[in-house]
Amino acid sequence: MAAAGKEVSKRNAAEVAARREQKEAARRDAPNPVWFKPVMFGFMLLGLLWIVLFYITSSNLQLPIPQLGQANIFVGFGFVLIGFLMTPWWK
Repeated sequence: MAAAGKEVSKRNAAEVAARREQKEAARRDAPNPVWFKPVMFGFMLLGLLWIVLFYITSSNLQLPIPQLGQANIFVGFGFVLIGFLMTPWWK
């Protein structure tokens, strides 16, 4: 009786592992969510606009955040970097 229980558990474990592999393969082949591409390009455009706005207004207003000063450039490049870091997962 004990030997039969071991065979059943081994078979179930193999079935579970096979199902898990099928789910992972389906997840790898699945397309991106609808929101992925707009968010990726949105980060890139937001960073570009942030930097351009800083350069245009640097002489008098110093927008977007005056307290950051020159660090606004790093914030803009940070947004662009987030967008570029999303590109490897774009399908």
